[in-house]
Amino acid sequence: MDGFEERQTPIQLSLGVSLRDDATFANFYVAEGNELAVHALREFCADRGERNLLLWGSPGAGLTHLLQACCHQAFEQHQSVQYLPLRDLVGYAPEDVCDGLEKVSLVCLDGVDLICGHRQWEQALFHLCNRLRDAGQRFLIASHTSPPSLPLLLPDLKSRLLGSVVYHLRALNDQEKAVTLQLRARSRGMEMSDEVAKFILSRAPRDTNDLFHLLDHLDDASLQLQRKLTIPFVKEVLGY
Repeated sequence: MDGFEERQTPIQLSLGVSLRDDATFANFYVAEGNELAVHALREFCADRGERNLLLWGSPGAGLTHLLQACCHQAFEQHQSVQYLPLRDLVGYAPEDVCDGLEKVSLVCLDGVDLICGHRQWEQALFHLCNRLRDAGQRFLIASHTSPPSLPLLLPDLKSRLLGSVVYHLRALNDQEKAVTLQLRARSRGMEMSDEVAKFILSRAPRDTNDLFHLLDHLDDASLQLQRKLTIPFVKEVLGY
């Protein structure tokens, strides 16, 4: 994981899992109504307050970004962490993935809704939650489905998840997405005008993950061609 080894702080990232360098709290736009959830997460990963949290919201609301931001912050405070993107790991044997995680200070499970109906995964996560609790460790879970609506086969796991402190993350509206896009561009050293942001939003997919992928593409092209972000340039690069 580029830039992490040189800090010489304890982290466990196995199975080829990595974190995005730009997935930090400083790089996350906190929309109105999401302040409490973000504050709770910052307190949580600083090892203050609750021992287990569940964050849910629609796709593109920023769940993955915030879970990785928690890992970054906990890591910087010399805590061991493990980020598990269940979308990528559901094909692995769950016992192998979860083995030994009770030794980790903070475990982040991203996408618990994706293992619903997989009995082995449900059982493994239930036992993992129990081991983490018994060891005094913390876990953070993200879901794109509201906790009461999770179609879990194992009632004990659902009970365990519903026993977590739950926060809902509101999705951004188009105006907030434009601001987020501009802030993310500025963090990369690019200036994006209101007109360019509105132009991209009027033609690009509305999902924030897709928007950030487009920004990656524009950033690469801007560096390579030494050109600023203008509407003609965006049209040329993105084919609009």
